Amino acid sequence: MTDNMVSTRAGSARGDRQRKKRGALVFLRDLLIIFVVALLVSFLVKTFLVRSFFIPSESMRETLQVNDRIIVNQLEPEFVPISRGDVVVFRDPGGWLVPQPVPEQNPIVASLDWLLSLVGLSAPDSNDHLIKRVIGLPGDHVVCCNALGQMSVNDIPLSEPYVTLPPGESKVSKDGFDVTVPDGSLWVMGDNRYNSKDSRYNGDAPGRGFVPIGNVVGRAFVVSWPLNHWAWLGNYPEVFQGVGSGSGG
Repeated sequence: MTDNMVSTRAGSARGDRQRKKRGALVFLRDLLIIFVVALLVSFLVKTFLVRSFFIPSESMRETLQVNDRIIVNQLEPEFVPISRGDVVVFRDPGGWLVPQPVPEQNPIVASLDWLLSLVGLSAPDSNDHLIKRVIGLPGDHVVCCNALGQMSVNDIPLSEPYVTLPPGESKVSKDGFDVTVPDGSLWVMGDNRYNSKDSRYNGDAPGRGFVPIGNVVGRAFVVSWPLNHWAWLGNYPEVFQGVGSGSGG
């Protein structure tokens, strides 16, 4: 074998190694680009379209269970008006929630939680939000309870299939009330009526129990986890059929 043949084969081997190295680098570059684009798209979706929350309490049982994860449509109420019966997530109007201590996390878990929250797969601020069902819109006259234990909106009694009551109880609210919802606000209640600190029980709060529409993050439309709880969350339009608009609607 001549020196030229040895040199040619060595050069060919070096060329193959360089091509493989360049191929690996191109693959890693493309993989990084795909990851960054996916992260950006997920961030935009989470910021403007949908995001995830988990359920920290029993106030919406049986519709929602503790630790269920829900997906929230953030186009409502920004672009889509809120309807009676919608299940909405909203920021504390003030005085509804007891301040929660910040849980301690090691730096790795905290960083991972922060990263997942950017794409909507984690919801570290769930304890700073509430979830209830919209009963009254601006101008609605909401009263409870009539002789049959029903609540009425604008003098129309409601038959509410989503409500959970204690055994033997027929009144949909333990405490009576008679309110007119002010402009720009909502009257909200939990489906677990005897175990929900909702509009009825926050009359002494700064907003007198009403939730500013501007505090609404969005409408919950599906239970996403656990899989055996997966379900669409309806707003029961038949319940509010004929209610019409209130005095300020």
